[in-house]
Amino acid sequence: MNSALITGITGQDGYYLAKFLLNKNYKVHGTIRRSSSINTSRIDGLIAEYQSSGMLQLYYSDLLDSASLYSLIDQIKPDEVYNLAAQSHVSVSFNNPVYSTQTGTVGPVSLLEAIKNVNSEIKFYQASSSEMYGGGTQDSLNENSLFDPKSPYAAAKVFAHNITKLYRESYDMFCVNGILFNHESPVRGETFVTRKISRAVGRIKLGLQDKLTLGNLEASRDWGFAGDYVEGMWKMMQHGSPDEWVLATGKSITVQEFLNRAFKLVDLDANDYVETSKKYIRPNEVNFLLGDSSKAKKELNWVPTTDIDNLIKMMVNSDIELAKREEVLLKEGLIKPTWEHPST
Repeated sequence: MNSALITGITGQDGYYLAKFLLNKNYKVHGTIRRSSSINTSRIDGLIAEYQSSGMLQLYYSDLLDSASLYSLIDQIKPDEVYNLAAQSHVSVSFNNPVYSTQTGTVGPVSLLEAIKNVNSEIKFYQASSSEMYGGGTQDSLNENSLFDPKSPYAAAKVFAHNITKLYRESYDMFCVNGILFNHESPVRGETFVTRKISRAVGRIKLGLQDKLTLGNLEASRDWGFAGDYVEGMWKMMQHGSPDEWVLATGKSITVQEFLNRAFKLVDLDANDYVETSKKYIRPNEVNFLLGDSSKAKKELNWVPTTDIDNLIKMMVNSDIELAKREEVLLKEGLIKPTWEHPST
């Protein structure tokens, strides 16, 4: 039986990857950060289904604690390690640059060192990001395109990408970099723009929210479905030799277009509800990202199966259901609005 360690298992990608691997009969180990509140909501269903049988096991660990990471890998001795943990919000990285860069750089090095010393045959996946490219061109970006990071988050990702490649070349380790363009889902964090939009659409449709405030509506991204992309991660780890691969849809739309399509699903006009604010503008904007995943298609037989319209529909429908539950709880006085611009 194959086994895998997933750092960041409670995040969006961690959830989809854990679900994917469990369905392939992997024994899955995941790290979570110790905190005063329970933060496993995304994977609670997986915990209920798989933890009692031992197929899913969770451990407290931290990317900044190299000793605990070494001990964990020595204890588990997994076949594969997927490093998905990081401070993953680009805007937040400007407000917390030290923590963002530490988790994004020290963490990967600590994992690579542990693997090298425990068992260099363990395969390692590093979650690289399209943010590394910087968005200074309208061209389609591939594995050979130059990096030009525009945020502390992206700069840390470039370091992690390069150190992963360095360990592969220096120690003959199976280390891969997955350069994933934006990938979303109904369990995306609610501060990310796509999920912020779908949550607002659900609440506005049900009269729980009056308007939505965003930043740069002209930013254009190549958005795919996270469930498709974790399969690509796994396929990289099964390839005959380690390398770098871009995962993307090959289509880019603006935030404004995403808004228009999301509101149209509930027969509303986005222009009636959306405003912009400078507080959501990044100090250094990435204006356009478009990916070319032809290498992944050729070498991994990977292609995304969910187009942008079905992705938006999936997210909006899910968040309408969430808004309906919130409506009931509000009427019963069991919750109070915690979101921006609640209806009065």
